[in-house]
Amino acid sequence: MTTSKKTVSLVLGSGGARGMAHIGVIRWLEAHDYQIKSISGSSIGALIGGVYAAGQLDAFEDWMLSMDKIDILGLLDLAWQKNGLVKGEKLMNSLAKLVGDVQINDLPITLTAVATDIARQREVWLQSGRLLDAIRASISLPLFFTPYRLNGMDLIDGGVLNPVPIAPAFSDNTDLIIAVSLSGDIEIPRPSHKEDVDDEETFIKQFNRWMQSFRSPAVIQDNQSTGLYDIADLAFDAMQNTIARQKLAAYPADRMIEIASNACGMLEFDRAKEMIQLGYEVADKSFRDKLK
Repeated sequence: MTTSKKTVSLVLGSGGARGMAHIGVIRWLEAHDYQIKSISGSSIGALIGGVYAAGQLDAFEDWMLSMDKIDILGLLDLAWQKNGLVKGEKLMNSLAKLVGDVQINDLPITLTAVATDIARQREVWLQSGRLLDAIRASISLPLFFTPYRLNGMDLIDGGVLNPVPIAPAFSDNTDLIIAVSLSGDIEIPRPSHKEDVDDEETFIKQFNRWMQSFRSPAVIQDNQSTGLYDIADLAFDAMQNTIARQKLAAYPADRMIEIASNACGMLEFDRAKEMIQLGYEVADKSFRDKLK
């Protein structure tokens, strides 16, 4: 006698490079006979969810694991615009090589990519059209990526208004709604090995110098020790953490998987292997704790 797989509506939250943990969660679900029937995601959650729905998660994971800090910086094409520092064309061209020109309606898994209409101050559910358009709109981190013009709207990161977009899952006919938040309580220590710390500090210092080149000299203080990247990262994380808690309190999932908000920085995609493993381990612990 065979047991049918439990069907899942998977909700993937926003949180930059911590989103690599989504891959680990998906791997755990697959290994334990859960069938993902639908995905809703904001920002990195929309990207990972879209790539998975298109059947290209293996290729995407291999690509991410092959990248170092220099490769990541190489994907940041400067926009030279007032509304954002990075155009995102290099990143999207790389994704296009992986997934192709796919329509959301043609995906075997129901997908909702959540973005934010900045003019109307409301969230937008992208459930049709080009997958790459939906991903680009959803990952448009304010001030970092330029807004993405789509369907007459200027769209920015879905995490601005809904870091863990659980509402689209309520209409799904599945056994479980599983939500993955990247805004969990701080509990993961930062790297303790000197080489790792030195590498990270060098990367962040380089990025801060690049970001500061766009600032007016009048606002740069000689005694300022916190870079623009640090401020933006911390501020956006704080905002997302607060909104995520409020949303999840109002709309709880059947299963909640939380990745610590300090597990890694917004752009530390070179730590993909570590984050993927963390996602697998946290998913395993979350489900085992439920069985106790």
